[in-house]
Amino acid sequence: MSGGYAERPSRVSGAVVWRNSPGPGGGRVLPDGCMDLLWHDGRLLVAGPDTRAYVTDAAGGAWAGVRFRPGDGPALLGVPAHELRDRRVELADLRPAGEVRRLAARVAAAGDPARGLEDVALRLAGEAELGDPLLGRVVQALDAGRPVADVAAELGFGERQLHRRSLTAFGYGPKTLGRILRLQRALGLARSGVALAETAARAGYADQAHLTREVRELTGATPGRLFG
Repeated sequence: MSGGYAERPSRVSGAVVWRNSPGPGGGRVLPDGCMDLLWHDGRLLVAGPDTRAYVTDAAGGAWAGVRFRPGDGPALLGVPAHELRDRRVELADLRPAGEVRRLAARVAAAGDPARGLEDVALRLAGEAELGDPLLGRVVQALDAGRPVADVAAELGFGERQLHRRSLTAFGYGPKTLGRILRLQRALGLARSGVALAETAARAGYADQAHLTREVRELTGATPGRLFG
């Protein structure tokens, strides 16, 4: 994201609390394999897993969010991740309207909307079983650059079974999740000052040209613009 962005670890296990005020030209939210609970303009929303960058409007005002680790969103919200892929929906479309009104009033009454939103996330998390170790192993293996066939075999799955489970948990198949996790590795390296050629090699790309193509496809921006 661009603009006034800040984040901190959440009291919800594995989650992050963030706030953002998009700067001139809006903000660019990059795909990361996660789902978010959002507070914006007095409304509770859910951001599904993105396959491409989501551009926010600079005139839209401030946002607050709780970003859940990959795989936790569906358990918390009770909806398969692929049904929310590349979408922002009202929480009331997923939970009873009366409950959502009460939760929204709680956030609105909080002195700090991000803190109030985190309290809501904690309440929802108390009703769910987060941190499925099997999903954690999938993410860890793909984040290490392991081939999908090897990941499936290691977990005792067929590739089709792994694909189905990944759609439910992450919103897309393991190959796409692997690409997104590789992008996030590259972002971390480049933003720490690592040169692009070395970033490409260390993140698992064939070469710098491969990194450039993937960045453009997943984010709509060039590496120079994104990392600069």
